Amino acid sequence: MLKPDPIRTEADYRAALDEIEKLFDAEPNTPECDLLEVLTTLVETYEQQHYPIAPPDPIEAILYYLESRGLSYQDLESVIGSRGEVEEILNRQQALTLEMIRRLHYSLGIPAEVLIQPYSLMKDSA
Repeated sequence: MLKPDPIRTEADYRAALDEIEKLFDAEPNTPECDLLEVLTTLVETYEQQHYPIAPPDPIEAILYYLESRGLSYQDLESVIGSRGEVEEILNRQQALTLEMIRRLHYSLGIPAEVLIQPYSLMKDSA
């Protein structure tokens, strides 16, 4: 069985991906499946270090949450406030308050670390 090496370079990374592709259909509880699991873990670690993914914009995260769960803006009223406040938040005319962030996190399960990210507001054109 191939002994996996640490992934230190882009070439190592590509070689590990190629090996994962070959092992992708490995039967459970086999040495090949064990190797697949180890290589996948090594690749994930390398990707986290070299290709980090920034947290989403808070408003985009809220919109994604609504869409993925089949919720409407109206469903946010009990969490954020009035219909007007919900529209102002989602249209980037008003920033989320700390209390809104808490309620979105506890009521809807949106990670607080996503909601506290800075984001731009739309300037009033009036």
